[in-house]
Amino acid sequence: MRTFFITGTDTGVGKTYTTLALGALLAKAGHDTGVFKPVQSGVGDAEFLKKNLALADGLREINPCFAREPLSPHLALKRAGVRVTSARLMAAFKRIAARHSVMLVEGAGGLLVPVTGNYLMADLARDLGGELVIVARLGLGTINHTLLTVREAQRQGIPVAGIIFCDATGRVRGIPERTNPRAVKELAGVPVLGEVPFLKDTRAVAVARACRGKMNLKKLLSVPAPHGRGLVAMDKKYVWHPFTQMQDWIAGVPGEPLVIDRGEGSYLIDTAGRKYLDGASSLWVNVHGHRKRQLDEALRAQIGKLAHSTLLGLSNTPAILLAKELVGIAPRGLAKVFYSDNGSTAVEIAIKMAYQYWQNKGDAKRTAIAHLGNSYHGDTLGSVSVGGIDLFHKVYRKLVFKALRIDMPDCYRAPDGKSYPGYAFEAVDRFEALVKKERGRIAALVLEPLVQGAAGMIMWPRGVLKFFEQVCRRHDVFLIADEVATGFGRTGKMFACEHEDVHPDFLCVAKGITGGYLPLAATLTTQRVFDGFLFPYRDMKTFFHGHTYTGNPLACAAALANIRLFKEEKVVAALRPKIAFLKGRLARLKDHPCVGDIRQRGFMVGIELVADRPSQQPFAWQDRVGMRVCARARHYGVILRPLGDVIVLMPPLSMSSTELDTLVGAVERSIGDVLGDGRNPGQEGAIWPK
Repeated sequence: MRTFFITGTDTGVGKTYTTLALGALLAKAGHDTGVFKPVQSGVGDAEFLKKNLALADGLREINPCFAREPLSPHLALKRAGVRVTSARLMAAFKRIAARHSVMLVEGAGGLLVPVTGNYLMADLARDLGGELVIVARLGLGTINHTLLTVREAQRQGIPVAGIIFCDATGRVRGIPERTNPRAVKELAGVPVLGEVPFLKDTRAVAVARACRGKMNLKKLLSVPAPHGRGLVAMDKKYVWHPFTQMQDWIAGVPGEPLVIDRGEGSYLIDTAGRKYLDGASSLWVNVHGHRKRQLDEALRAQIGKLAHSTLLGLSNTPAILLAKELVGIAPRGLAKVFYSDNGSTAVEIAIKMAYQYWQNKGDAKRTAIAHLGNSYHGDTLGSVSVGGIDLFHKVYRKLVFKALRIDMPDCYRAPDGKSYPGYAFEAVDRFEALVKKERGRIAALVLEPLVQGAAGMIMWPRGVLKFFEQVCRRHDVFLIADEVATGFGRTGKMFACEHEDVHPDFLCVAKGITGGYLPLAATLTTQRVFDGFLFPYRDMKTFFHGHTYTGNPLACAAALANIRLFKEEKVVAALRPKIAFLKGRLARLKDHPCVGDIRQRGFMVGIELVADRPSQQPFAWQDRVGMRVCARARHYGVILRPLGDVIVLMPPLSMSSTELDTLVGAVERSIGDVLGDGRNPGQEGAIWPK
């Protein structure tokens, strides 16, 4: 289905005549065309269109929100007591659009006319996902008004199908009327689709006859960019995807790739218009949903000022303001912010700072960095050095520096003679024994607090994190908390360290820092560490580290808006009932004989699938069970990404309980489709080469 949103450069420019003309021409060309007039005040546009286009849809289906006073819709509807919400308008549109192959949506006034409150016509156009047709008058002033409307649409990310001029008055044409269309065509940078002549006879047949040759319907309906299969072919030819066996990808296993075109709330939408719940938060980054208005507006405002300026020898406003906000929400004791662009670099910065601090202070023997088994801190070589997952890191062992590893259990498969949670605390004892053995050689311990995400959502029992902190304090070892995955509400608190009142020396954040909009990372540290780099210039003890896009103003502006949303919408408090709901809903999966373990901390969930639950026997690697379950979930409108045979759920924090129920339900059905009920095989309908 194609949707065209008809807007004007002003009121009275002929939007209704243009909608009539397009409807008549589309019907004559054989297209099943519907009309939607979401809000109407004062005039009978919807009645006019229904009568002259002989529309079968009911008047209140065409126009769900009506007020008699000829005022701006937001005021007229409020005075008439008509309740208008974006959800109501979207629901009404979906009902009528289901019957047609092309929809014409006529707005009121221009793009910046309010529908209700601060919800504008531009917001409605964007939510409907249509292409904009801008209607302009022929006379004086049209060049300025038309170009301003085009620029505003582009600024707001609304695709413009083209401009149509409308002769709504029938007056004698002078030089402006004859020359303005050509000037707009040269200056606007979008197609001019033609002109609606003055219509004396408004019957559809007469309108189609009058507009013949004056409107370029073919240009309107043409697809302006490569779409669908063409994009898939280009992807396979040119793109190398991360963590992906490209032989399978090119062969179309488990199926042709999805090409995501846009997002809307909790959903991702592909080039064919299919909607999928974003069950992985677009790789654990999306917080408030896609196309969050406040984040969009923050980026638009900033891009109108400054896109980028180096932080080397200069500063910028958003970077300064964000640093203050980050220190304000971080665990107590963190005072300074160093920016980078991803989680791996944030961790490397902390490691380098911790190492150099001791060198600067003259404690040259403190060179060792300790880390935990099952850990993952990124894919650059410094972060790989403190990684503990052989699948990702083994091949690079000869490239990285040697670190001290402390074995850390996964808290699901207890060794013989051990039981959960007691044996998890033995890792802390091993760490303290190592610190004593190394006799002041350890500069820092780096860990993922509470949840080791990439290892399969391994959750620590309460108290382990605090004990690690206490050992670090006793022996003056810096504690580096990698909260790239766990930060910004994922565990039910702003930061995972808050669960046990832990105050690290370094806090590494990324992913959710911008709400999932732009790459940005930050390494927060204490005044003590910062002071360890304050020396005379001649001593050359500066922290010689930086990135081209350090403190990028656009990313920092998005992060500032993200933090404001956490405060204004009380995001963390609103999570509590949803976390409880999710826990209860997940419990229903435990009955499946191949569900070995369900691990949850806030909105971070791992569902581990096993071949045999009593013995905890895993599936063979080549069976790709986790991948098959996630592939199957797409049939139920859900996008997931597994960690081996652990199905990971990491939904946006804004996801509703209803959507969470859909998400878990899709996982439940997909497990059944792939693995059956434990006795009978499933029916996944996919071929997976061994």
